[in-house]
Amino acid sequence: MKHAPLALAVLVWQTTPLAAFATQPLSPTNIFAPVSTPADSIFELSLFVLAVTTGIFVTVFGLLVFAVVKFRREKNDDGSEPPQVYGSYEVELAWTIIPVLIVVALFLATARVIASVQHPAKPRDALDVVVIGHQYWWEYRYPAFNVVTANELHVPVSDPAHPTPTFLTLLSADTDHSFWVPRLAGKTDLIPNHPNSMWIDPHETGLYLGQCAQYCGTQHAKMLLRVYVDSRADFDRWIEAQRRPAQVTDAASRGRQLFESTACVNCHAVGGTTADGRFGPDLTHFMSRDTIASGAARNTTENLRLWLRDPDALKPGSLMPAMNLSDADINAVADYLESLH
Repeated sequence: MKHAPLALAVLVWQTTPLAAFATQPLSPTNIFAPVSTPADSIFELSLFVLAVTTGIFVTVFGLLVFAVVKFRREKNDDGSEPPQVYGSYEVELAWTIIPVLIVVALFLATARVIASVQHPAKPRDALDVVVIGHQYWWEYRYPAFNVVTANELHVPVSDPAHPTPTFLTLLSADTDHSFWVPRLAGKTDLIPNHPNSMWIDPHETGLYLGQCAQYCGTQHAKMLLRVYVDSRADFDRWIEAQRRPAQVTDAASRGRQLFESTACVNCHAVGGTTADGRFGPDLTHFMSRDTIASGAARNTTENLRLWLRDPDALKPGSLMPAMNLSDADINAVADYLESLH
């Protein structure tokens, strides 16, 4: 929408409190600072709609003020009824045609954005990622690289001159979820037995935060999203590291034995071991992640041990059970997990 209405929208927007808000230090979830093509299209549409509705408001309010001032009661008014006007063909025609034209313009602008967001052309070198929503965490699968990870999505930055977008196939393992990273794209639902899709085309590297935007249970609020937009070189290095088998030090061997002899293996997978669970996150490269519990806590030694001892202490209502391990066993399992780079 690089046209006159957009220029008008920007002018109007710059005179509103929204402009002041957007010039403040950027929030990771600031919808007024898009860095991806779909989010930018939605943002520009919102500016256009804001300009149109502001124009309507100013016009109606101005006419109302004009009528109040011009036809106010004068001091010498004798109270007689003023001349009555029973209709104007021209005025009635105007207030019928003008709203119709406004609605048509809004419809066409919205349809254009919907078509560009929902039915984009897919370049040959686009990245495909399968996103699976679970209660209450995210699973990410990169089919082209045979990589599986959880909760922290890594994608390469896209050069506007030669776009390399990321296409996401959205699936749900249980109930309804919704994938929403405000600075990258609009939200899209994940519905059981109904594959959905969306795409992002980030133009700046960095960390972008999001949220499951569909109430999916008691831990919906802590089903957080972290999208890392890497340079192409950094993304390639990350993929290469994720494809390598997990390396376990001798010092962590006891923890591995405990991990593989308890119910941990029923839910979690670790590449190259007997652990092949699918109900919880894949832990093959657990220490490559900045957070645990789907972004609820930093991935630190203290938080990891607390998570193993009492998951509800970090994430009340979590579906991960407390394993009732001794302190020595918790330390051993934590040492094992911390060796999974």
